[in-house]
Amino acid sequence: MMSHQAQFKALAQWLHGAVIADERYTLSYDAEASDFIRFNHAKVRQAGHVQQASVTFKLIAAGRHANLSLTLSGDGEVDQQRLSDALLQLRETLTLLPEDPYLQLNEEAWQSSNVQETPLPDSAHVVEQIAQLGEGLDLVGIYAAGPIYRGFASSSGALGWHQANSFNFDWSLFHENGQAVKANYAGHTWTDDGFARRFALAREQLAFLGRPAHALAPGQYRAYLAPAALEEVIGMLCWGGFSAQSLADKTSPLQRLYDGHATLNPLVSLSEQVSGSLSPAFSGEGYPRMDLSLVAGGVARDRMIDSRSAAEYGLVANGAGWGESPSALSMDGGSLALDEVLKALGTGLYISNLWYLNFSDRTAGRITGMTRFATFWVEDGQIKAPVNTMRFDDSIFSLLGTALEQLTTERELLLSTSTYSQRQTASSLLPGALLSGLTLTL
Repeated sequence: MMSHQAQFKALAQWLHGAVIADERYTLSYDAEASDFIRFNHAKVRQAGHVQQASVTFKLIAAGRHANLSLTLSGDGEVDQQRLSDALLQLRETLTLLPEDPYLQLNEEAWQSSNVQETPLPDSAHVVEQIAQLGEGLDLVGIYAAGPIYRGFASSSGALGWHQANSFNFDWSLFHENGQAVKANYAGHTWTDDGFARRFALAREQLAFLGRPAHALAPGQYRAYLAPAALEEVIGMLCWGGFSAQSLADKTSPLQRLYDGHATLNPLVSLSEQVSGSLSPAFSGEGYPRMDLSLVAGGVARDRMIDSRSAAEYGLVANGAGWGESPSALSMDGGSLALDEVLKALGTGLYISNLWYLNFSDRTAGRITGMTRFATFWVEDGQIKAPVNTMRFDDSIFSLLGTALEQLTTERELLLSTSTYSQRQTASSLLPGALLSGLTLTL
């Protein structure tokens, strides 16, 4: 059977010879070979392997464009025929469409190849480790691992290939009272010691969930946001926060930052760190992606620009994908050691996770959401009791601005757990954040 790369190149080569003089095309390739293992009560309940490949074919002519997505069979002749049928269908479709005033194609014949072949752990070994550490516990979770492939080719001669191996174990430990600790271990390289340390922290937190809950009144409290909780906050900023389109139409939650009317804490530096990440170094539109400094020392820098925003606002596209949202977000760490977090917090909230976040005032950068899973009340640097679910409502210019005291030195790699249609390549590399105040509303 042909390799994924050979399969993609063969289709691109055929398409290059099939289009006529006034036609242009782009061809994007997506594939994976993934193990999926579901756990319940720390035992395997479902195990399977998914191998799939698809292409998205866009045809362009006379300022018009249309596209089709095709599932590939792996049989070269069958897949070539499917692509041929798609070409005929798209030619008919183009005659029915108006010209697109914001269509902007990349004419460069760029070349890109990135193959990350870090050996993945044997799934049987992973199962053994999970079963051993989770023995006697109510553990539920899903383990996903395997290579992800991305390709791009165009009539301009551009050609990109990306392969990255990764694993992601997303699990929860449930207490008999129904409370839970949620945890994650993900990356390129599995180590038994690294997993054991992450598991030990979750198990330690599980023990505290058996204590009577500490009641809190609405108000402002010192708080520590673990990386998974901070990811939810940062994730809200990615909903248009760095988007050239949103910034141009004044709907960005970071509008004040980019307009120069506000700053974040000097500790905050955020970047789109494509190099070395799981994300390909090219977009589905056919633009090479580069590392971008989005926020440096609390001040706005680059923005995410796709081809349509570039055409509409006279900007230069920098490889941003659909939605102009970061997919390889990296935040600089600070000077707070992990084993000093509780001491530095003193008295306040240790928040492991947040969920159900939304904007309460988008243009002002205000967000609201709920605490989730292992949130603890801490006194004098010691965990005392769990805290029932609470709602917060606060400004990003407080959370990452005036209220931010310090960031942890160690950062956690958080990979997207989405498997809708296919495994995703998005990731965040984030520290934990110590806050002087977080506003709880109910």
